[in-house]
Amino acid sequence: MRHMNPRVVIAGAILLGLAALFFLGMLTVAPKSNDPAAMMRTVGRVAGAAGGLGVFMIIFGLIIKRK
Repeated sequence: MRHMNPRVVIAGAILLGLAALFFLGMLTVAPKSNDPAAMMRTVGRVAGAAGGLGVFMIIFGLIIKRK
């Protein structure tokens, strides 16, 4: 029988939430930047990578077999 790994699922959910908060927080700083489009492009890549890792951790935690 498979059991989910709650630590990995919780860590993935926290990482996903932090990525969303980072992106939304940087939206308030972008208008003050010299090049807001380039800044948000970089922020989007970083937040997307962190969010993708969070989603992967959630899925992996739900599938993995805990001992």
